[in-house]
Amino acid sequence: MMEHSQEPEIATPPSGPVRVLCLDDEPGVLKVLRRTLGMAGMQVAIYECGELALKALDENDFEVIISDMRMPEMDGVEFLTKARQVSPESQRILLSGYADMDSTIAAINEGGIHNFLQKPWQNEALIHVIKDAAEKYRLKQYNLALQEEVRKQNEQLKVLNGNLEELVEKRTAQIRTVLRQLETANKREQDEHKATVELLYNFINANPYINADLAKHIAHLCGLVAHKLGLSEKVIQLTKMAGYLAQVGLLAMDPALYNRPVEQLSPQQRKLFFTHPATAQLMLMPAQHLSDVGEAIYHQYEKYNGQGIPKGLKGKEIPIGAHILAAVRDYVEHLLKTNNPEKEQRAHALEMIKMYSGSFYHPKVVAALEQSVQADGTGSEQVGSMNILDAQKLKPGMELGLAIHSHKGIMLLPKGHVFTAATVAKLQQLESQKPTPFRILIKT
Repeated sequence: MMEHSQEPEIATPPSGPVRVLCLDDEPGVLKVLRRTLGMAGMQVAIYECGELALKALDENDFEVIISDMRMPEMDGVEFLTKARQVSPESQRILLSGYADMDSTIAAINEGGIHNFLQKPWQNEALIHVIKDAAEKYRLKQYNLALQEEVRKQNEQLKVLNGNLEELVEKRTAQIRTVLRQLETANKREQDEHKATVELLYNFINANPYINADLAKHIAHLCGLVAHKLGLSEKVIQLTKMAGYLAQVGLLAMDPALYNRPVEQLSPQQRKLFFTHPATAQLMLMPAQHLSDVGEAIYHQYEKYNGQGIPKGLKGKEIPIGAHILAAVRDYVEHLLKTNNPEKEQRAHALEMIKMYSGSFYHPKVVAALEQSVQADGTGSEQVGSMNILDAQKLKPGMELGLAIHSHKGIMLLPKGHVFTAATVAKLQQLESQKPTPFRILIKT
């Protein structure tokens, strides 16, 4: 069981002083750079020779590289081009004392520079550009660390859960492959958003440890709240999608982390659990048209007062979709924790959210949620134009929205199949032999 295994360390964003390499043929300029950047708390290495600077890059990690344009032995274009090969992830900044557009364009194209400043520079602007570049470098490294962490977790789960982890990896790979295919199709059709979400929701719905009805309820309320806030139809739809897919990152995790309440997890397990939004964003990355959905999911545990995770954003810094998802998600989860009559459940859950209005949740979102709850009588809906049924509820004439496969991966019925009395009876017979019912997507 998870409790008896050595749990992996949690990746944390890189920290510490920014490491900067400076190259310039003028000793006076290098002294100014070292003093200015050193006073800003950065670690600075200075070089007058391009070859020595490249050797240092090969032996040490630098987050930011600053190079002059005009130098006698190796100019900035040549140096930055070679530096890009030696340390491709380092952020490259060009300093130039000349209004030479051709050289600057060459540096951008060949050296892959990320920013440039003209001499003489303003210290405040230089420090801001370097810190911004270092933040981009660290975010990339953090993403790589998260991916490596997920890889290590997957290796551990292989040992703990046998074939389960292999299935999880295959499922994640299938999701990413399908997303790439849908992204290509999206360039031809603008309605692929709904198709993508319906497909991913099917993955969630097929997992016996994830509450798909919870996702439907959250998505429905997210749409109502977004509408009450007067947001555009596009944002309303994206917010609903975030509600459907808020749990998709759990597909890459051990069910032991999410088949019981979070408060029952150990501190280390809890940290692992709360990485699922970052995993979801990585899974959704191939589908560029879902980037806003991924952002809302990634920031769903931020708090209005800035005390949340993963970035500690506050107020308007948090995407509006994440504001809505956080309040709605917690409201729906509070509903599930009480056995009171439905009306009392709603009142209690709403009071729990209103209690933290202005601290955990955006006050306007809380007000819109209250109006939505009072106006809504169902709290659930179908997934787009699909409905989820088991075999016992099938009727002849219904159309299959997604192919049905056996547990061995064999296709039983293709997408678009129109059920007959014979195929309904056959599926019902197969379902009676399964430990769990089929989850069948039917077009409505």
